[in-house]
Amino acid sequence: MSAGATEKQQDLAGLDPESRQIVLDTLQLVRKRLLPKEKILELDKKEEFPEDIIREMMSPDIGLQLLFIPEEYGGIGGGARDSCALTRDLANICLGVATAFFAIQLGADPIMFAGTEEQKQKWLGKIAQGNCLVAYAVTEAEAGSNLATLKTKAEPVKDDSGQITGYIINGTKQFISNGGYADFLTVLARTPEGPSFFIVEKGMEGFHQGKGEKKHGIRASNTSPLTFTDVLVPAENLLGGEPGNGLKQANMVFGHTRLMVASLGLGAGESALEIAIRYAKERIQFGSPLSEKQGYTHKLVVPNAVRLEAAPAYMEEQATRLDAGEKDLQVEGSIAKYFATEAANRAAEDAIQALGGYGYIAEYEVEKIKRDVKITCIYEGTSEIQQNIISMFRWRTTVKSNGEYYGAMAAEMEETHTSLQEIGAGTYARAARALNETILFAHSNKLTKQQYIMFCLADMMTHVEVGVSMARKAKTLIQEDSPGARKIVIMSRIFASEVAELVAGNAMKIVMGSGLFDEQTASELKTKIGYEGLIAGYSGLIQDMDAVADMLFDRG
Repeated sequence: MSAGATEKQQDLAGLDPESRQIVLDTLQLVRKRLLPKEKILELDKKEEFPEDIIREMMSPDIGLQLLFIPEEYGGIGGGARDSCALTRDLANICLGVATAFFAIQLGADPIMFAGTEEQKQKWLGKIAQGNCLVAYAVTEAEAGSNLATLKTKAEPVKDDSGQITGYIINGTKQFISNGGYADFLTVLARTPEGPSFFIVEKGMEGFHQGKGEKKHGIRASNTSPLTFTDVLVPAENLLGGEPGNGLKQANMVFGHTRLMVASLGLGAGESALEIAIRYAKERIQFGSPLSEKQGYTHKLVVPNAVRLEAAPAYMEEQATRLDAGEKDLQVEGSIAKYFATEAANRAAEDAIQALGGYGYIAEYEVEKIKRDVKITCIYEGTSEIQQNIISMFRWRTTVKSNGEYYGAMAAEMEETHTSLQEIGAGTYARAARALNETILFAHSNKLTKQQYIMFCLADMMTHVEVGVSMARKAKTLIQEDSPGARKIVIMSRIFASEVAELVAGNAMKIVMGSGLFDEQTASELKTKIGYEGLIAGYSGLIQDMDAVADMLFDRG
């Protein structure tokens, strides 16, 4: 299905909206009973992994992990949209606890994507029963996102007839979430045929789970090194039964898990924003609340609120595509993670500024959220890794399609603009066409060999694609006559101006910053990208920000 398509509920994997809401309501009950504010602050202060709380969340009485386990293995068969919603709401409570819980799903993903039927029944069944904490053991000191440099080895063990009966694993893993407490792990190791995933159980001889790292943030999660010294695992613990498929399986996981990390960042960023909004309504400065001052609202709140609405617009599209059965969404996962986590990190940073001195005090939570949320820009592939992926794949797609990829988005936005001029679709269309011109200019002049220029393109690509999703969401809400339409429509216009500014600025940065072209060439590119039309996207911006501030702060 296309990114903008809508599907009937019965055509999509996952829960119906009512069932999903029951799960989310259960989480709020868990919050009140197990994770009140005081407990969250205590866990952070003591740097304590709440093993008992995580295990209780998995107990038969609560069973939150059942959401991501298929029904045939004892779960309730939630889809990507359901997992995103739960992850987002849990991160809104505490990103450290959310990371610990997410690690269970992450560790289970290779089994779901690559396991044999027998392996799924056994290992997913254990998770469904609530008996096991799980970890995903891929990262090494010299092999983060570059899995080609993997050093952990798995040597086959054969019987007298030459049949492989097991594998001996040697190596180390670093930065493993839940690593110190996991009952079993999905471990990536190099076999003679190539990287392969194995199940390694706690207590296996030679397997050592190291002491948890002292961390800047997400202190309620456990992050441990692992050591494997002649660890013998049976052949049936090789996921999929055939060695050498680990890189392919890991890439399949990335398209899903990076969307989940985007949800982690989003939930934390929204929590920081909520605190800043609440504080501004109460804090009186120079005779009036901060919520009435543009210097506060338009600088520290409204732009972040807009980005934190744009992010889920894109994420929901990709989650729907996954639930419709699409598999290869690695680039989309990268865009979702990159945009959402950077937006959340900025929102948390601005929330500290918004609270002034109180922002530095633990009781007000935003300093903790800021320490926590930064990790979402790092784990599951840093923002720079995501920029590499986005720019490389989208550049190749654009050249191969002769501009059709972004040309189709531009055409869609132009058509939308003819009937709905109020959602900023015309600006998104101009930005998409300008992006096309800039990519083709960089390609024809061999500028794509420079990594920083590719990063500039990645930012343009990310913002254009997220913006198009924002316009689609605004259009859908208008068509549904939704009560929330007006807010998203105005936010879409505001985000369109940000997209236009970034695209125009980066295009000029590329042509002039490279130092290879004269002003005439820059002027020609300026004309090709429709620079003046992009700048026109600022029209009415401040009035729109006023309107959003009225809604966010309940101003009359």
